[in-house]
Amino acid sequence: MRILVLGAYGLIGATVAERLAGAGHTVTGFGRQVGAAALARPHIAWIAGDIAALTQPADWAPVIAGMEVVVNCAGALQDGLRDDVQAVQDTAMRALWQACAASGVRRVIQVSAAGAAPDAPTLFMRSKAAADAALAGQDLDWVVLRPGLVWAPTAYGATALLRALAAWPRRLPLPLPLAGARVQTIGVEDLADAVLDAAEGRVAARATYDLVEAESHSLAGIVTALRAWSGRPAARIVPAHSSLARIVGRACDLLGRLGWRAPLRSTAIVELARGVRGDPKAWLAAGGRPVRAFAETLRRGPATLQDRWFGGLWLMRPLLIAVLAGFWCASGAIALAQPGAAAAVLVARGMSEASALSVVLGGAVLDVALGSLVLLRRTMPFAARGMVLTSLAYLVGGTIVAPDLWADPSGPLMKVVPAMLPAAMLLALADER
Repeated sequence: MRILVLGAYGLIGATVAERLAGAGHTVTGFGRQVGAAALARPHIAWIAGDIAALTQPADWAPVIAGMEVVVNCAGALQDGLRDDVQAVQDTAMRALWQACAASGVRRVIQVSAAGAAPDAPTLFMRSKAAADAALAGQDLDWVVLRPGLVWAPTAYGATALLRALAAWPRRLPLPLPLAGARVQTIGVEDLADAVLDAAEGRVAARATYDLVEAESHSLAGIVTALRAWSGRPAARIVPAHSSLARIVGRACDLLGRLGWRAPLRSTAIVELARGVRGDPKAWLAAGGRPVRAFAETLRRGPATLQDRWFGGLWLMRPLLIAVLAGFWCASGAIALAQPGAAAAVLVARGMSEASALSVVLGGAVLDVALGSLVLLRRTMPFAARGMVLTSLAYLVGGTIVAPDLWADPSGPLMKVVPAMLPAAMLLALADER
């Protein structure tokens, strides 16, 4: 069959697309930035587009032309600089369902979320529920799959956060509402199998199914299991006041406004605190494959060195950004506050006062600009690269104008070399997926 997968390079969509292609179907992936995915998976056709902009059935017509099945694996956790939850999860989906009904698409599979309901406390869950209900109202063969907390080999979102928590030192503070929250999981491979079964008609259509394991776990228990999985000794879970969760959530919401998709934004905290639960009875009664227990999911994918490294490095990235932003902005601000003192170093070595002031002020403005741009997700790689190049320029220029500074006891040029390394390290950690 010809199958369109929305969000086919995402945490869920990538595995779903591969499973469908492996079963012999002709798969087309759709997403905003498909360049890297097209290089990594050339056996899948790719269409680039912004789901949030496709708000009318006519917008979807050329995308779904010739498709027999449409699978929606796309979503957005919370509004931010790059995401509009209502547009992506509700408005665009309503238009898609109408377009599918008009074009003769045989089946539509919506990957929703366990707990999606019209009266849910978050827009994420309400918009999922609204799209689910709109799909159920269409004259289509539709299936709504509502997975629990999805565990995947890919480190993104919740899976990245859990890996990071598992890498925390021996005492792990978890806010009380989160530590005891009950969670049912599903491995992404099981979810991909469920999508394949739904696409090929092995489960009844026009039905909604929760996809969760039989047992639930506390979040603290999941973190403990992941520490054991990655070969780390058990940590002491230290209950923290609920205000810590609110503070972290608000801080991550601010990061979202800067373009960062931090996994602990207020939406995630609210949903984790109320638990990720579902009832798999309908799925099993329809002949669906049982979802493996979390322990079995982990056994089927043993931890690697990459997993152990990632947890610690993921925690380092926000620290690197904060340190670099503070260092470069402070450096520029100090030079702007005392341009004469900074220029005197150059004047003493033969540069004219006017030229020295121009160099100092230009460099100070550049420092502040780079320190500010590194805070924005979209410009962070550019800023980090600029920091490395600017540091090299300072070294070369300083060597030409004032080579004696290499021997200065305060090491003004020597210190530039280790100062470059955080920016270079941040560049290495720039990828999100």
